[in-house]
Amino acid sequence: MPKKEIMKKNLVITWKRSAIGRSEDQKATIAALGLRRLHQSVVQPNNPVIQGMVKKVEHLVEVTEE
Repeated sequence: MPKKEIMKKNLVITWKRSAIGRSEDQKATIAALGLRRLHQSVVQPNNPVIQGMVKKVEHLVEVTEE
């Protein structure tokens, strides 16, 4: 049986591009991630919920593993 990949515990999410002109659901996702201003970083747990949110706004944020 193959080994399961061990997920890192946290993701550092940095807001890099403006949400001006983006859809309301993308703006709401940015807010739900805890981002309030451009170039702000937040630490979120690495789980499927957060990964889905990041996938939705991946063109606006930068993600690194902690």
